[in-house]
Amino acid sequence: MYIELVRQFDKRKKAIWQEFLKNAKLSCDEEVKETVLLWDGDKLIGTGSRDGSLLKLIAILPEYQGEDLTSILLSELRKGAFSEGFNHLFLYTKPENEKMFQSLFFYTVAKTENVLLMENRRNGIYDFLNEMCGENIQGTVGAIVMNANPFTLGHRYLIETASSKCDNLYVFVVSEDKSKFSALDRIKMVQLGTNDIPNVTVLPTGPYLVSSATFPTYFLKEREKAREVQCLLDVKIFLNYYVPKFSINYRFVGEEPLSPMTKEYNNTLKSELEKEGVKVFEIPRFQLNGDVISASRVRELLDNHDIQGVKSLVPSTTFEYLKTKGIF
Repeated sequence: MYIELVRQFDKRKKAIWQEFLKNAKLSCDEEVKETVLLWDGDKLIGTGSRDGSLLKLIAILPEYQGEDLTSILLSELRKGAFSEGFNHLFLYTKPENEKMFQSLFFYTVAKTENVLLMENRRNGIYDFLNEMCGENIQGTVGAIVMNANPFTLGHRYLIETASSKCDNLYVFVVSEDKSKFSALDRIKMVQLGTNDIPNVTVLPTGPYLVSSATFPTYFLKEREKAREVQCLLDVKIFLNYYVPKFSINYRFVGEEPLSPMTKEYNNTLKSELEKEGVKVFEIPRFQLNGDVISASRVRELLDNHDIQGVKSLVPSTTFEYLKTKGIF
């Protein structure tokens, strides 16, 4: 048996790898930075891949299971991750794999009927939240989770409206760097755009609340259900960790008149959270000249170098920040 590390597949090996994953009932995910292949002669017997801090597509041939090959795969993937500065690792897998990965020092964050999220730090999510959360806040507490790519007048309106309905409001900005603007830029734009609202606190989601753009689907039988599965996992994490830690009573979302998928997501969120006593408020979207304001529209205007169009849809703080970053 020998181990091969691949960062750029040739055509032949990629076909072998893809067929191996297909036989393991995993859908090929092109979002990988490196892949470990285990060979027995010219026979591929196991594989695992990594994208940044996320381990994925881990599979062993059934007849080779029980030979500690998963441990070998994880060891190689850890080496690559650590060499690039990724010490906090995550993996998504099927719930039936929980005990196996627990034996390899991964710890459960949350699971649903379809998906299990694990990390390589015991109590990692508690440590993360303890770093962010200070003393217990009195009164009603609301929460918003947003990407803000970039921060628009629509986001500002949602936050203003939500802040008027509770004593304290947490705005969690998605931390994943899969957007046009970096996580640091997005959280900075939200902070600058809400500095004048005294009961608003802006925080990162960290690696736990996942965006639909990066939620993996390679282990799902029905990939069209990915959004529902992701939403249910988000709800579990939000309810089990964020709600008790921040004493959250309300969750605020923007009404979605344009995207049926996002509307369905909001409905699922409302159904699941309100079962557990967290009230969900759906706020009508802010409009300008009869059109809703969206971050995607702002990005389109930026791509077309329509500076005045951008200026009409974002707070002055966002506009000035984009100028300082040399966006226009």
